Amino acid sequence: MKIALIGYGKMGKEIEKIALERGHEIVLKIDISNPEDLTIRNLQKADVAIEFTIPTLAVSNYKLCFEAGIPVISGTTGWLEHKSEVFENCTKQNGTFFYASNFSLGMNIFFLVNKKLAALMANRDEYKISMTEIHHTQKLDAPSGTAITLAEGIIENIPAKTKWVNQETDNNDEVEILSERVGDVPGTHIIKYDSEVDYIEITHCVKSRKGLAFGAVLAAEFSYGKKGILTMNDLLNI
Repeated sequence: MKIALIGYGKMGKEIEKIALERGHEIVLKIDISNPEDLTIRNLQKADVAIEFTIPTLAVSNYKLCFEAGIPVISGTTGWLEHKSEVFENCTKQNGTFFYASNFSLGMNIFFLVNKKLAALMANRDEYKISMTEIHHTQKLDAPSGTAITLAEGIIENIPAKTKWVNQETDNNDEVEILSERVGDVPGTHIIKYDSEVDYIEITHCVKSRKGLAFGAVLAAEFSYGKKGILTMNDLLNI
């Protein structure tokens, strides 16, 4: 399979390594040194594009891939206010868009554990729910897309919770997300149910970017030849 890498930073280089190990070919690499090479003509040399850039560029990059007629794997977070616009554009162009807030296979299992725990705790008002997410200082969005997905999983399963906030809160209808940006850590998400007598805590910690890159390459392989909006649930068949 021929892959276009839109974004060739640390993640892009890790994706390249894994893609080559799996027998794929990188036919286009876009970074800050050659943005003029991101054209429809160049994209059409690829079978699929993997996009890991920044929120201000992501949406236009997705649309360009739709116009070029190739599937695009979305690895950028922080653009979700444009989600409906992107989905509509994908459908209009009969395109392929693989969206995930996190490509780690372990994290996607963690999403399910989070939902199950929330359902079990739905009527346990004595427990306060909080979330802490820790990322490297270069991460631009806060809270992370992963933290938002986790918060949405809690809200779906606890009727008293109606929204998340990116700060400490004592409001019973809010899910508290605290964002920390420290050094060069890959990413940690901690969800805690705390009462006067005990607490329950679940944690997912990324050891390296390799797991995220591996998931992105799997998503590219899965998306090739398909149409529409795809997610990790489709890939993992869950």
